[in-house]
This record gives sequence, C-alpha cells and structure tokens, in this order.
Amino acid sequence: MDKFLLIGKSLQEIEKFMVDNNQSKFRAKQVYNWLYLKSVNDFDKMTDLSIQTRELLKEKAQICSISLKEKQVSKDSTMKFLFELGDGNCVEAVLMRFDNRANLTACISTQVGCAMGCTFCATAKLGFNRNLTASEIIQQIFLIQAHTGLKVTNIVYMGQGEPLLNFDNFIDSVKMFREQFQVGARRITVSTCGIIPAINKLADMDFQSTLAISLHAPDNDIRKEIMPISKKYQFDGLLDTLKSYTQKTGRRVTVEYVLIGGVNDSQEDAKKLAYAISKLKSNVNLIVYNPHEKSEYKKPSKENVMKFKYILEASGKKVTIRLERGADIDAACGQLSLKTKNK
Repeated sequence: MDKFLLIGKSLQEIEKFMVDNNQSKFRAKQVYNWLYLKSVNDFDKMTDLSIQTRELLKEKAQICSISLKEKQVSKDSTMKFLFELGDGNCVEAVLMRFDNRANLTACISTQVGCAMGCTFCATAKLGFNRNLTASEIIQQIFLIQAHTGLKVTNIVYMGQGEPLLNFDNFIDSVKMFREQFQVGARRITVSTCGIIPAINKLADMDFQSTLAISLHAPDNDIRKEIMPISKKYQFDGLLDTLKSYTQKTGRRVTVEYVLIGGVNDSQEDAKKLAYAISKLKSNVNLIVYNPHEKSEYKKPSKENVMKFKYILEASGKKVTIRLERGADIDAACGQLSLKTKNK
C-alpha cells in the first residue's frame, strides 16, 4: 500500500488521515506546523509528537516523494539543487539572493525537460518527458528550506519546463504556496513562452501574481527562429493577448528579453521592440545571454546591452538588467540542463 504523501496536503486532509488512524485533529495541526512552518523533513524531529505517533507516521506516511540528489553553491552564494523524483527523473531548482537583501528567491521547475525547443536554452536540448505534479512542484521549495534552514520569500516559475502547459498543477501549486507556505501572491512570478489560451484563462481567473513573458525578439521573424512556439502563437497575436490581459487584471506584465550577440541585440532591434510594446502596460527585464556548451550563440557586448537599455528607457519603459547569478554552476538563466542525466 502506498504511503500517505504529506507535502501538498491541506490541514483538513491531514486531519482526516490522522483521525482515520485513531489520532486527534490536534496532532494533525502539530504535523502541519512542522511541515509548512518549520520545513522539518524527519518525523523523529517532530518532538512534540509521542513516539507512538511518530512510529505511526513512519509506517503509514511519507513527507516527500522527491529527494535532494546534489547541491552546488556558486561563488556569488547562488545555490543549485538537483532533485530526484520518485520515478528516477531529475529536475533542478535555484536559490538566489540579490543585493544583500533579506529576500530569497527560488526558481523552480514545472516539467521534466521542456517541449518548447527554444534554441538558446539548455533545457530544450533534453526534450519533454513529463509534467510535475503540484506536490512535486512545491516539494522543491520545502526541500530547499529543509536543507538550508532558510525561508524562501519569493518564488519564480522560471526553471525547467513551460508552466502554462502544466496549467492545472501550476495553479494548484500557486494556491498551496499561498495557503500552506504563506507566500503572498505578489511574491510569485510565472514565466511563459506565450501560450495564448492559458494566458486568457489566467486573465479570466483574475490572476494576482506577476506574469512574465519570454518575448526575446522584436518581431515574429526573429522570434520564430529562436522560439518555435512563435510559429503557433505569433508575435502580434501574443501582444494583443497581453494587452487584453493587462486590461482585465489591471496588472502590469514583465517582458523578458534575452540579448543574444548578433541575433537580437542591435539598436534597430531595440527600436522595433520599443514600438511593439509601446501600448503594452509593461516593464522590461533584459537578460544577458549566458553561453552553454551546447549552444553556438554569443554573449552580447556591454556596449550593445547599454544602448539597448537606453533606447527602451527613452521610449518610456522601466528597464532592468537581470543580474547574472550562478553562471559558474550552470544555474544562470537558460543553463539548467541536467548534466547528471548524461553521466
């Protein structure tokens, strides 16, 4: 008989499990607090439970279905985690701190591999294996906290996979982060390649977290060369969808743009992008391309990056350049590639 998986369960579900096993609802509240408030990953450390209750939990329940296989720490303190799933597949997550702020941002995965095929992304080389369950998604945060003793304050769905192609599990995980982990909606960001039907669903749901769009091109010609999804959901249609989204939700979107040397980083590209998003309620996050061993693309020059930023700012957009984090451990944007799989 499969053991009862605790992470991902609500207080009410844990209460039912405990009562069904001749335990009080009060014990369920204790277990719930150990899991979600303290990130304790060992029944023996739940010291306010009796030995008999702990033995029952060991026999009939499990805290996680995934485990930490490897952890790497960058010279800038960024941490990369390799998690092994119950079926032997692996996914990666990254923990980052910026500018010595107290906030800790975790970048998590929603799929094993990815079907999007973006030519600049290391994960794309893996192809798609399967979706993660909502529990597997949130277990990444639980285990990061359990193994570091740190509290994750911000969550970004920017790891492996396209979150909006795993829509139901993605939405369920957001609810769990808000209810069980007490992470505010505004501290959660989802990044998508631009799955138009799913963006429309989010708009109808009045999605309160931040929507980030991996645009990465100033027009459809360049975009479809580096992002095959643009052949199905074209550039102009995506922008129209985003405008509708901002009107319905009243929320600004983040336009993500990875600058690739000689591909999409010219001043002309900047002017095209500024015009394309001029009527879109948005901020722009520029990402300096990080080369990986399976890519022919180059990093843009610092001069091109600053000129690109200047042109967008001159058009009235708020523009940031994403700080490069964890490049020495292949944890930077676009580098998650499950090298362990190839060993």
